Amino acid sequence: MSKRFKGLLVAVIAASFSLPVLADDNYADHPKAQAFVEKMVSEHGFERAYVQKLVATAERKQSILDAMSRPAEKTKEWKDYRKIFVTDTRAEQGRAFMKTYAETLDRAERDFGVPREIITAIIGVETLYGKRKGNYKVLDALATLGFDYPPRAKFFSSELEEYLLLVKEQKFDATEVKGSYAGAMGYGQFISSSYRHYAVDFDGDGVADILDNPVDAIGSVANYFKAHGWRKGETITVSARVSEGYNDSIANEKLKPSYTVQQLREQGYRPATNIGEDTMVAPFRLMGSDGAQHWLGLQNFYVITRYNHSRLYAMAVYQLSEELK
Repeated sequence: MSKRFKGLLVAVIAASFSLPVLADDNYADHPKAQAFVEKMVSEHGFERAYVQKLVATAERKQSILDAMSRPAEKTKEWKDYRKIFVTDTRAEQGRAFMKTYAETLDRAERDFGVPREIITAIIGVETLYGKRKGNYKVLDALATLGFDYPPRAKFFSSELEEYLLLVKEQKFDATEVKGSYAGAMGYGQFISSSYRHYAVDFDGDGVADILDNPVDAIGSVANYFKAHGWRKGETITVSARVSEGYNDSIANEKLKPSYTVQQLREQGYRPATNIGEDTMVAPFRLMGSDGAQHWLGLQNFYVITRYNHSRLYAMAVYQLSEELK
């Protein structure tokens, strides 16, 4: 290497350490942000200056875009995913949560028909019982995904719209509420539309607060499940045995139960637990530490996937709930 090249290389390296750190982009002049401003003004009567100030305040976060590209539900097998959520520590803390809020969980189970263990498991998987509610500003998350994440821009732009309506209704400071990288909030990690439609005032203080009030959060999770078709007292999922030559192509085909047990028998599946031959189920396969596991998801398993459209997630909630009994 020549002395001249060495000198140039040293100069470049030295200069790189002295470069200023660039701030995250904001959305003051982003075309999609401006279209969003127009929509909020014309359709919802918001003051233009207020919405313009909010979109100018919102920052584009590359870390959010990176996280969206590698969610655990799509990058991990069940054997690794389970280790994150179904643990002795999470079960122990869940039992403590159930003891603290026993009366509230009793009432939620009575009013909505959803078992206390399922409600608690949701909150446990989502936020470790309120300890990890997220550190991203919801405004940043929804703006980043709504304006700069083409695969789901329409959805997240709609959630940003819902968020501004929510903060207006709840009198939040739109720039201060924090949540997940996907803009989910509170103990149960509701997205903005779910907050507006399913959050309930479960302690009677006149405010449906799922951000900081575990009582409202418990009632809201139960209300969400009831609204999505939870069937009180029914089975969630059962393991299945498969015969040689079974039809593997229908495993993991659909989340919604689409076959009767009898139809699946003809495809080589047999439930390990006795359930009615006319029961509608969805066959699925998970890769456990000892190899493939076969399961049949019933209606209540499907309802859990309405919270997060993932078999791994639903199974983690189910198995954690079993540990809490």
